[in-house]
Amino acid sequence: MPTRTHTKHTHSDGGNAQPLTGQRGRTVQDFGTVVQIPIGLDEKVRLESTQNLNQVLADTMMLRDFYKKCHWQVSGPSFYQLHLLFDKHFGEQVELTDEIAERIQALGGVTLAVAHDVAEHTRVERPPIHREEVPDMLSRLLDTHELILKEAREYAAAASKAGDDGTNDLLVSDVIRTNEAQAWFIAEHLVDLPLVKAD
Repeated sequence: MPTRTHTKHTHSDGGNAQPLTGQRGRTVQDFGTVVQIPIGLDEKVRLESTQNLNQVLADTMMLRDFYKKCHWQVSGPSFYQLHLLFDKHFGEQVELTDEIAERIQALGGVTLAVAHDVAEHTRVERPPIHREEVPDMLSRLLDTHELILKEAREYAAAASKAGDDGTNDLLVSDVIRTNEAQAWFIAEHLVDLPLVKAD
């Protein structure tokens, strides 16, 4: 039987199909800086906007994850409706995080991205690891919505004053309107009204 020989095949440029694993390269941009992007905004304006947006991003990521915690851990007579509502709000917050992060990058900044960095930068009160009663969950969600709404309004005004219309539009049209609507839906679950017989 003839002997087979194995030949190493490479492309003319020297590449091959072997993954280059375990690599650690240099940092290409420090967090808290902006690179020059030709969008007609001064570096100072873009830097302030990226700092403000990263704060909103950190707090939005906390709210997003808290909605999923509530979705998993809710119980009681309102379980079904809240289980679905929490997941709907979670999905909307996921979309917001992506929009905020992409705006930061479009301004030349660096986004917060992973849990330990978010935990260091967020202003949101950390929820307990334990399972809570529904009113506690709802109250925590409302507190977080209000925190984000206050900072989003402040940062939208600053962006408008600086001429950063894109950031202003994102904060007003997406962050503020989404959080206002979600806060309304959550707040209505805390109204103490009879279910069957009127007072």
